Amino acid sequence: MEKLIIAEKPSVALRIALSLSDTKPKTNVLNQVVYYEFERKGEKIYVVPAAGHLFSLHQKEKGYTLPTFEIEWAPSYKVNKNAYFTKKYLDAVEIIGRKCSFFINACDYDIEGTIIGSNLIKDIVNKDPNKELEEKTPNLKRMRFSTTTKPDLEQAYENLEKFDYNNMYAGEARHMLDWIWGINMSRVLMNSLYLAGVKKVMSIGRVQGPTLGILSKRELEIKNFESKPFWTVIVKFKGIDFQNKKGNMFEKKDAESALAVTEKNKIVVKETSESLETRYPFPPFDLTSLQLEASRTLKMDPTRTLAVAQSLYEKSYISYPRTASQKLPATLNLPRIISMISQNPKYEHHAKKLISGTKYRPREGAKEDEAHPAIYPTGELPKKMSSEEESVYDVITKRFLACFDDPATIANTKINLAAGSEEYSASGNIIKSKGWMEIYNYYKPEENAMPALSKGEAITPDKIHMKEGKTEPPKRYTKASLIALLEKKDLGTKATRASIIDTLFNRGYIINAKIEVTKFGMSVFESLNIYCPDILDEDLTRNLEKDMERISKGQKSKDEIINEGKQIITKIVESFKKNGREIGKGLSNGLKESEIAYMLGKCTKCGKGDLIIKKSRNNKQFVGCSNWPECNNSYPLPQYARIVPLHKICEKCGAPRVKVFAKGKVYEMCVNPECETKQNWKQKKEEESKTASNSVPSANAHVSKQIDLGKEGVESLQEKKAAKKETKKKRENGAKGVKRQRKKKSKIEE
Repeated sequence: MEKLIIAEKPSVALRIALSLSDTKPKTNVLNQVVYYEFERKGEKIYVVPAAGHLFSLHQKEKGYTLPTFEIEWAPSYKVNKNAYFTKKYLDAVEIIGRKCSFFINACDYDIEGTIIGSNLIKDIVNKDPNKELEEKTPNLKRMRFSTTTKPDLEQAYENLEKFDYNNMYAGEARHMLDWIWGINMSRVLMNSLYLAGVKKVMSIGRVQGPTLGILSKRELEIKNFESKPFWTVIVKFKGIDFQNKKGNMFEKKDAESALAVTEKNKIVVKETSESLETRYPFPPFDLTSLQLEASRTLKMDPTRTLAVAQSLYEKSYISYPRTASQKLPATLNLPRIISMISQNPKYEHHAKKLISGTKYRPREGAKEDEAHPAIYPTGELPKKMSSEEESVYDVITKRFLACFDDPATIANTKINLAAGSEEYSASGNIIKSKGWMEIYNYYKPEENAMPALSKGEAITPDKIHMKEGKTEPPKRYTKASLIALLEKKDLGTKATRASIIDTLFNRGYIINAKIEVTKFGMSVFESLNIYCPDILDEDLTRNLEKDMERISKGQKSKDEIINEGKQIITKIVESFKKNGREIGKGLSNGLKESEIAYMLGKCTKCGKGDLIIKKSRNNKQFVGCSNWPECNNSYPLPQYARIVPLHKICEKCGAPRVKVFAKGKVYEMCVNPECETKQNWKQKKEEESKTASNSVPSANAHVSKQIDLGKEGVESLQEKKAAKKETKKKRENGAKGVKRQRKKKSKIEE
């Protein structure tokens, strides 16, 4: 019996093959796709990689009907021209899969991984990804692992689980609901805008709507906030501000009265108190807390954090990052992991301290995930990490080690002063014992030592003064704080929240690091709030999420949930049809106001039009003149980046300057590519190009860039390439020989 193991990515396929093979796995190449063949305990096994989703949903029949519900799975390369690279992977899985009679889905153990693998198995077994697998299908298993290390992969293979049908049904329901929701809502929005004479790509997904609602309500709170003045009275002594216990006083006369009383009376120490606080270590990371911490400490975008963590997982350096757990079960063999980490010079001191104290019991959090534990370092010694990978790995490893260490001890001191009838208070703290904070140096509580004072002691203040302030509006959300809020509200999934926020940015609904809703975004919110509040309804989306969980637990059927979703969509579409013109008018007005906000300044060429951020037909962004086609002035912009106008002019060339948010980096630049401020950029590009052209790539460069084949795999490929070269040479020599024979024969005949 020949077995097929389907891995989600090429790098994971290699790890599985190297871990499970009794000897050296055979490295094969089929249509440029590297797959592996080996034996384990006498069984022949193939490991073939996917490249993420090789099947995507699409509309069955062409047309622009509303509502649209007729959809099916089709090869991704047929649905999206940008996914054509997936064809070779699908061909490889199909060709090798048809040889096999036993199938193992070894894609990531979550709903997405289940869908990726099950669609491929359906394609092989049923020759149709739309035809459901029968639950009695023999020889169908699920491989479950949280790290790609050899011990974990071996254990996962030796303990294959039943195929997770309910996860498959839940995944299908989620994909189908998201697709029909997205396509129908996008079409009704664009139709409404078209009625107002505007063509623009729009979308409002199942979780996008409530997220936009949350941000828009905060925007309205900020806009409608009325700032009020207040006054506080402060006694300053030895650099410490003692604040009046009445706090913020909104009547100036009250503050003036408190100030007068304080200035007239002797200031004495009314009370002092000291206490020791035990501060326990933070729990290990789940995905959301990792994204929050990387944003705080590394200034890294949450989407980028997930991508870097995924890369570390595929290299076997950390466990699976898409987890909601803060638990580290004993079955992970935590002493072994800490012992392995102690071999890394960077963490040797801290790990050996835990080992010598036999500190193997972690401080855990409350959150749990049935599929995976908290994020932890595997103990494998990292090699060849990028600077981003090093930073994220360091945060994860130190957080992991710190959760085993002793609590920190902090001495808190509080002092109350009295001046007649007025009282003042201040407090400070000093770290007495660092404990776990010695390991986790990313957390440094502020220390401020209080002066040594005794009860009844009179003091001479450095200064007594009245300070004026103003109440501030609610803070804007950042991407990280919004992700945390969405998790708290049970909206979206741990793996999709960051990408949902990215979509709102890409659609022009929101801008800036401290998120601000654009005029266009507000017009979408206001129109939906009046005519289709269901799209913004948090409860509706939350209940649908809970229904997915019920499917995965076998409590509800996939068809039941999809039919409920269709009914909701039909109701929303009807509302749009009735109110399309009114909705379109509001959207159009908001779009115009947003475009004004995206103006960079007057055109530097014609002086009549405005320079604005535009998009071309193929969705490339650039700066162009609003006076086009009369004026063809334009400047290029970085692609796949968020551009924010600074409303500043470059001192060197007079072109506008913008702020760029790209791949976790933020920088300012002049839009003119010929500006002298960009000469260093040009020089750097030329040097990189020169270096690249001078370097001679190895015969296996195209493979080694994709995946690390290991020494054995590379040797195998080199042998194959050498054999191919030899065969080609023989053919050429043979062809030359035939030509010579023909010429000789021709001369003889003459």
